Parts: sequence; C-alpha cells; structure tokens
Amino acid sequence: MKGSAGEAVPGSAVTALSRCPEEPVLLAELKPGRPRQYDWKSSCETWSVAFSPDGTWFAWSQGHCIVKLIPWPLEEAELCKTLDRKSHGSKAEARSRGGAKEKTLECGQIVWGLAFSSWPAADSGDLDGTCAVGLACLILATGLNDGQIKVWEVQTGHLLFSLLGHQDVVRDLSFAPNGSLILVSASRDKTLRVWDLSRDGRQVQVLVGHVQWVYCCSISPDCSMLCSAAGEKSVRATELAARTRAGRSRAPVLLSARSLAQPSRRAPQALLWSMRSYALIRRLEGHQSSVVSCDFSPDSALLVTASYDACVIMWDPYTGEQLRTLRHVPLHSALDYSSDVHTSSLRSVCFSPEGLYLATVADDRLLRIWALELRSPVAFAPMTNGLCCMYFPHGGFIATGTRDGHVQFWTAPRVLSSLKHLCRKALRTFLTTYQVLALPIPRKLKEFLTYRTF
Repeated sequence: MKGSAGEAVPGSAVTALSRCPEEPVLLAELKPGRPRQYDWKSSCETWSVAFSPDGTWFAWSQGHCIVKLIPWPLEEAELCKTLDRKSHGSKAEARSRGGAKEKTLECGQIVWGLAFSSWPAADSGDLDGTCAVGLACLILATGLNDGQIKVWEVQTGHLLFSLLGHQDVVRDLSFAPNGSLILVSASRDKTLRVWDLSRDGRQVQVLVGHVQWVYCCSISPDCSMLCSAAGEKSVRATELAARTRAGRSRAPVLLSARSLAQPSRRAPQALLWSMRSYALIRRLEGHQSSVVSCDFSPDSALLVTASYDACVIMWDPYTGEQLRTLRHVPLHSALDYSSDVHTSSLRSVCFSPEGLYLATVADDRLLRIWALELRSPVAFAPMTNGLCCMYFPHGGFIATGTRDGHVQFWTAPRVLSSLKHLCRKALRTFLTTYQVLALPIPRKLKEFLTYRTF
C-alpha cells in the first residue's frame, strides 16, 4: 500500500496518487476460541479496539469479560492468513515476540471501553512500583459493565487501579494525549467523570449535562476540549449559538451560566467542554438520532460526530459551525435496506493519523473510507456486524471489531500529504479558528486554513 511520490493536485491537500485509494484489503482476522461456560450475562461482542499511542500494542475486547493484549506488529505469517486464537484464561502466558508477551486480562465484567496511555518513568523516590525505576511504561484502562474502571500495566498484566463512581456501564474512555494521566469516562449513568491517575486515581470532576446514555467521549489532541455524545432528548434547550471572542487563549470563551440554564429541548446532541475548567462550552445540534461516536482531527481544528441517523457531521469545534455532512446511502439495490431505518445506523467514526481521511463502520455491513475533500466514500470493504474502528497511529491499517467477538485488520490509504496541508496542520495545532480569521491574510487562504475549502 505504500505510494511513491507524485505531483500534488492544485488546491488539494492530497497528492494525485492518494485521491483514488485502493479498496481496503483484509490482512488478518483474529477470532476468540470456543468460550468456556460463563455467566449468562456475558456477551461476545467486541465493543472496543485500541492501539497504544506508540503503536507497539493492540488491545481487543473479545467478549466474555476478556481483553487481549497483543504486541504489534503482528508476525509476517499472521498478516497473510486468518487466525484462530484460542482463549485459555491465562493472564500472562502466550507467545513471546521480541520480548513482549501476548496477554489475557480477565476483567470479570463485560468490557465496553478501552484506552491506552503512557506512564512517566519512575525515579528512585517513587515507591508505588507502577513502573521500573527510570523506565516509562504503558497502561490500559478498561470500562466495565458494572460501572468500574480497571487500569492495568501492559507489560506485566498487573491491575493498578479500580476506579469506582459510575452507577452504570462505562461506555467509553479517553486519556489526555499530553501524558498527564487525566482520564475521562463516559457512562450510561448520563455523566462523564474525570480521573487523575497521577493522584492515585482520584476523581476530580463529575460532568453533568446529558439526560440520556453517554455513548462516547474524546479529548482533543491539544488537550483544550472534550467532546461527549449521547442519546436522544439531550439537555439545555435553546440553541447555544454564542459567539466566542478572538483572542490569545486557545480555549473558546465559555457561555454564561444564564444561557446554559434554558429549558430543555428533545434533540440529539454532542456537548463540548473545556478541559481547563471542565465547564460546558456549547452543544452541537444537527443529528436526528442518537449520537454514538466522535473524534477530533489531529490538529484539533475539526470534530466529527456519527449518529444512528446514518450521517457523519463535520464541525468546527471553535465556532460550532457545521462544515460538511457525509450521508451513508446504499451502494446498489442488493444493499438497499431502506425498509429498515436502522440498517445504515452508524457505529463508529475515526480520523486517519494525517487528518485527511475518515473511516466509518455502519450497520449496512460496510467499512467506508472518506476523503475530507469529498462528500462520497472513496473506498469500501464488506464486513459483517461491525461495531468499532480505529486507525493504526502511524497509518496504513484500520482495526475493526464485530458483534461476533472478532477483530479484523484492513489496509488503509498511505497518504502523501501536500505541503499546503502540512503547513495548515502545523498552524492549526496552535491557532484557533478565530485567531486564523484575525490574521492579515487573503480570504481564500483563511478559508483553506479553517477547512472551509479543501
């Protein structure tokens, strides 16, 4: 899938070679072995998959209260065939690959959410024993059916924390990308909770604003914003179309308490929160059904939300403006499930590492790849019962999870970004939309930098 150099298309953020990517190819499929007799409440779905930030580990909630930790990359032979991995219940025993061992984590409850983070290197005065002195390590947080969050040390498989507070399923988890060990959890108890693992897992904030299940949460790469998405009949009624001031601060200006206290209107929504003050910034309305997945672009300049209404909406998180709507429609009559409104319901959306593509998984049995500059998919792959998707941090692969407890690895376009996009990405890493609009530069350049044109 590696592309060679080619000429950039004028006005485009992607080179000519990457504008027509190949269809995703299935590289490997991992399957759980025959499960043992578990409590009837257990289920087999793979609700979540995750790559570690450095791309050295892959985590997979394979159902039946089990998480598999697999060193990455897979061996060459594994990328050429479908695998059948047997689950034997061992917590740390497995093949060794370059010193790292595949592990099985017995979580005791159905696992819904997964999130990796690095743990800073310990010094000689650090006596908690989380990591070896002078060595950084990886941790994995798991969100469970009973409201617990269990945090594990990846290399050893040891349980580090059990975080208690949620009263229902912990549906999603997100670590702050800056390595601060701040963890945000989203739950069916209609709240988000903020935890500080550097302070022994202390709960530092409870965010209340949704009146239905919270399906997902995502912290922006610059750690200034948090997005949460929930079911229908969300909170705070009137359109919060407040305008924020341009300024030096990276975070948008917060709305007044009075404007947030308006009566509620029944409309699906995503909420944006400040990661500095944990105050509600604004809500994003536009979907017609439950919002179930969200993700920020690598430069924090874009936000995408996916819904059961079969649409992905691309937002400017600083202004609340809808920039684009990607509609999931049947490819041909053989896939026309329009008689059932739920067959095209979206399950997951994620940005590619360079920020030029999106991947989506929907109930119409397709994995789609979208280019940001287009309103229709550029590649498809048939998959059955898909629930989640995630890009490999360095690009080139997409992992998807299914209702059957399987995980599949697909090829993804390897992008040669244009110089224009690289410059835009670098600038938007530290400039808000309002700061860009205040620059003394031509209008068309402002439109490009704020993703009004691609």
